Amino acid sequence: MKFNDSLKNILVNSITYLYILLFVYASVSKLLEFGDFQTQLGQSPLLGAFASPISYAVPGFEFLISLLLSIKRTKLLGFYLSFTLMVIFTAYIIIILNFTSFTPCSCGGVLEELGWTEHLIFNLFFILLAIMGIWILDNKSKKKVLLSLTGLLVLGSFLVFLVYLLSEKEIKQNNAFQRKYIPHGLEKLGNFQLESNAFYIAGIDDSMIYLGNYDAPKLIKAISRDLKRTESFNINLENYNFPFTRTRIEIHPPYFFLGDGTVPIIFKGQIKNPMGRIYIHDLAYFHQFKPISTSEILFSAISSESKSNILGLFEKVKDSVGFCLAEDIIKNRSGGAFESDGILLWSKILEKAIYVYYYSNKYEVADRKLNFLWQGKTIDTISRAQVNVAHYSKNNAQKIGKATTVNLSASVWGKNLFINTERMGKYETAETLKSASIIDQYDFLKNEYVQSFYFYHQYNRKLKEFRVINDTIIGLVDNQLWSYKIKQGYR
Repeated sequence: MKFNDSLKNILVNSITYLYILLFVYASVSKLLEFGDFQTQLGQSPLLGAFASPISYAVPGFEFLISLLLSIKRTKLLGFYLSFTLMVIFTAYIIIILNFTSFTPCSCGGVLEELGWTEHLIFNLFFILLAIMGIWILDNKSKKKVLLSLTGLLVLGSFLVFLVYLLSEKEIKQNNAFQRKYIPHGLEKLGNFQLESNAFYIAGIDDSMIYLGNYDAPKLIKAISRDLKRTESFNINLENYNFPFTRTRIEIHPPYFFLGDGTVPIIFKGQIKNPMGRIYIHDLAYFHQFKPISTSEILFSAISSESKSNILGLFEKVKDSVGFCLAEDIIKNRSGGAFESDGILLWSKILEKAIYVYYYSNKYEVADRKLNFLWQGKTIDTISRAQVNVAHYSKNNAQKIGKATTVNLSASVWGKNLFINTERMGKYETAETLKSASIIDQYDFLKNEYVQSFYFYHQYNRKLKEFRVINDTIIGLVDNQLWSYKIKQGYR
C-alpha cells in the first residue's frame, strides 16, 4: 500500500498520539493504584515470582516508550519497542486464557473493565497500528522490516513462554507418593452429549441422572442411567421474587431442593410435580447444601466470628424449623474461608458427613448430628494449604490467587471415598491427563488408600464433577456426560 507524504504524516502522528495516550494513561493508572497493581501481579500464575521487579519495570518502560515516540529522532525505535511490548502483553493473555487455571487482571483504569477476549482484540489492534507506523517510517527494504518484525515477534513470545516455564505455576508433580493404578478397572458404559457446558449433576437414583443448569436455574434435565432417554422439568417457585445469584438444585428422590446461599432460602418440591414451595427461609446464609433426608439438610457456611468455613444442619419437624452449627469439624481455619474451603459430602448408607479440603490432603468425618468423629488423609503430601490470598485496598476485597489445589472434586458411596485430583505422583506423566482424569479411591472408615483409576473422556477437557452410585461412576466433562462401571473385584 502506498501513501503520499501528507497522508503518511497524518497516519504516523495519529498512531503516535494513540500510543502515547495508551502508555501514559496505563502507566499513570498503575502508579496511582500501585499497591493493587503489585498485588495483582503477585496473583498471576505467570508473573507471581517476579511481581516486584515487573511492577516497577512495566510502567517505567511505558513512560520510556512514550518519551521515545514524542521525539522525532527516536520515533522509529519507539514504534519497534511498542510493537515488542504489545506482543509480550498479547502472548501473556494467550497463555492466561489457554494454559492456566485462573485469570487475574493486571491492568489499570478503564482497561480493567475489558474482558480477556476484548483485551486480546484491543492488543492485536495496537500491534497492527505499530506495524503500520514502522512500515511507513523505516527506510530499510520491506523484506528487512518484515524480518525485524518477525524476530521481535518470536523474541517477545519466547520471553513470555520462558517466564511461564520458570514461574511458580500450580505445582502438579509430586514424586513423594506412588499410586496403585487399576489399568482396566473401569468399563465404559457410554457417553451423552449435552446442549451446553452449563449443566451440573444435581443427583442420581436407581434409574435416572438429574442435571441442573446454571444458565436455566429452574430446569431439571433427567437422563436415564443407560443414557438413552431424556425428559425435562421446569420448576415453578412460589413467591419467586428473590435476587438469586448462585442457584443450585439438589435431588433427594422423589424430591428436589432448590437453594441459593446468597439468599437464605431453600425450596422443596416433587420431581414429577415440580412446584417448589418455600421450605426454609431466613435462618442462615450458606455456601453448599446437601439434603440427607426429607426433613434434614446439611450445609456449609462462613462463620461470622472466625470468617472461616463451618458446617451446619437444618432440621424441620412439622412446621417448626431449627438449625445448629458445628464449629469443631473443619480444622483448617487459621487462613480464613479460602484455606478451609472444601467439598461437602454425605454417605447415605453409613449416615456420615464428609468434608474434603480443596487445598490440603485432609478430610473430616462427622455423624448425622454433626459430632466430629475423625480426620482422614489422602496419599498427597500437602498437609498445609498453599494458597496466596491477597487484599485489594481499592474495593476492600480479598481474592484467591495462586493456589495448589490438591482435591478438585469428590464423591462418596458407602465406605468408599472417591477424589478427583490433578496432582501427579511417581512415574506419572502429564500427557495422560490430556484425555483422562485421575480418581483416587479411599476406605474412609479405615482411613486407607485403596486404588486409583483413569477416567477417560474427550481430549483436552477436564472433569468438572462426578458422582458414584453402587458400581457406576457418572462424570461431567465440558458438555458431555460419561458413564463407567467399576468392574467386579475392584469395588
